[in-house]
Amino acid sequence: MNRRLRHPLVALVVTVALTAPWVVSWATGAAEGFGTITVVGVSGLAVLGASFLLAWGAETAEKDVPRAFAIAVLAVLAVAPEYAVDALYAWQAATDPARGNLAIANMTGANRILIGLGWSGIALFSVYKATSGGRDDDSVVTRDGRLRDQVKLDPSISTEILFLFAATVFAFLVPLNGGIDIIDTVVLVGLYVTYIAIIVRGDVEEPEANVGVPAYFQAKRQRVRIPVVLALFVYSGLLIFTAVEPFAHGLEDIGLQYGIPEFFMIQWIAPLASESPELIVTAYLVNKARSTAAFNALISSKLNQWTLLIGTLSVVYSISLGAYGVLPFEFKQAAEIWLTAGQSFFALAILVNFRISVRESLALLVLFASQVALEFTFIRLYPAAVAETYSIYLLLIYTAVYIVLGVGLLVSRRRDLRHLTRVTVANVRGAPVPEPPEPERAD
Repeated sequence: MNRRLRHPLVALVVTVALTAPWVVSWATGAAEGFGTITVVGVSGLAVLGASFLLAWGAETAEKDVPRAFAIAVLAVLAVAPEYAVDALYAWQAATDPARGNLAIANMTGANRILIGLGWSGIALFSVYKATSGGRDDDSVVTRDGRLRDQVKLDPSISTEILFLFAATVFAFLVPLNGGIDIIDTVVLVGLYVTYIAIIVRGDVEEPEANVGVPAYFQAKRQRVRIPVVLALFVYSGLLIFTAVEPFAHGLEDIGLQYGIPEFFMIQWIAPLASESPELIVTAYLVNKARSTAAFNALISSKLNQWTLLIGTLSVVYSISLGAYGVLPFEFKQAAEIWLTAGQSFFALAILVNFRISVRESLALLVLFASQVALEFTFIRLYPAAVAETYSIYLLLIYTAVYIVLGVGLLVSRRRDLRHLTRVTVANVRGAPVPEPPEPERAD
């Protein structure tokens, strides 16, 4: 009996069973009659189940496709709800220009959550698991000194980091035309297409030792394995597309009942809900001592949101408009983009040496949380016009802080930046990875 309960298919069946109430209620239309709490509970279980199915599909796929490509597919599916929400606001902006502000607010909120909570949280969780009696994780480096333990990334992630650097630098220019236009689309979508073209050419590596569901299916023949992977991706994608939006809207309704402003909910609570599959998947990978894969997934998600998502907004807007148009937004949203680019710049400056320490993770977390808390305080204490003015000042100040910190790190790690570039070139050419420079004595 115990052997049967430990069989990987038991875990798969239980996970699918978690999603069944949502699938049935969504397919029959019964979900439309649910109360808010019921919707959040049932759709939330579906999101949780979809996250595990998605992770198992990506891990199983590593047997047949380059690992970076499998993770890229995982990242796109995991953040698909964010695309759907932003596309909706961009579509509505053709008849109501104010909705363009909501598209930018939702997009920038999601991107900052991915780094401020995602990158920092996964690094801290990785170190915690490795130093508190959890599983051994070769990617966690224990160092003497307070808050100096680090998560070490695989140099193969250099391609994602360098492309994300290019997109981040370009993002500072996006607001200068008063909206998202065709130039932004060509550059940002072009960057992502080029990135995919590079990683899909990579060799299929020997997959890391897996247990449970991925190990069970990787042991099967390819004619069984590939349909299983496709089924896991399709089913989890269906769940994410159908369940995350009601889950997010349910959380919004609960927040509004407690007096949280709608705009704040759209920028923070809805993106947090839509990013939940990605955060759950990466936490699952860390729990399996696969911190490097977890970070690869988060960085890949950031890259596709920061390129493909932004670049396609003007396309959706133009289709809805019936002619070419520039997706408009106000100056506050321009400041939101600059702050998001600043945060990305600082976070990437941290990763140029393929490491992130506890100290650096806490810096990302504190800067993110303090900005959100201060902006929420302004909204609650001051009239709307005054709060918006103060919020703009706050956004610009934090942008400057991120840029100064990022430049300082890049100056001190200029050898690491050159090495990152060389590693990326080697990865693209399929050449041996060059040796890293001598490590710096300070963080």
